[in-house]
Amino acid sequence: MALTPSTMLELGTPAPDFELPEPATGATVSRRQFAGKPLLVVFTCNHCPYVKHIADAFTDFAREYQQHGLAVVAISANDPAHRAEDGPEFMAQEAKARGNPYPYLYDATQAVAKAYRAACTPDFFLFDADHRLVYRGQFDDSRPGNKLPVTGSDLRDAVKAVLAGLPVPDEQRPSLGCNIKWKPGNEPEYYG
Repeated sequence: MALTPSTMLELGTPAPDFELPEPATGATVSRRQFAGKPLLVVFTCNHCPYVKHIADAFTDFAREYQQHGLAVVAISANDPAHRAEDGPEFMAQEAKARGNPYPYLYDATQAVAKAYRAACTPDFFLFDADHRLVYRGQFDDSRPGNKLPVTGSDLRDAVKAVLAGLPVPDEQRPSLGCNIKWKPGNEPEYYG
């Protein structure tokens, strides 16, 4: 595991399109399905201790804000040859066991992760209703072992602002987590 920060994609960037399978249901989900709604895209996986640290709180967070009009999508781009538990069959098991209220999609080619310049798990990208990037960064300051409570405060403040039609503060802190497990030879130029 290499501790990796977010790339901090430029604010205002349009949300890249995606059309990806959801292993738990067999459905295909696209960005266009969320047109006109604020959209949170999180790059995640099953094995990462940083993801596991916030998983329950994030599921509750998603459930809470979906009731207020936020669309939430989770995407795993990890190469299952590196970590088998990140493969689609285990993603489906995880989504069902956790009762995910959002789609958990599989980016087998890793093209979507590259389009978002995703670097770590978890990596959060919040877009306004026009699907322009307004927040990218951490869930909160809690990390495995630092004994800070998992609150989701950074992302929560950004989501509240978007839902209220207010600007999101420009000062944003990168997320930290495990690096995305790129397929050999598929590493993006921003990796490492």
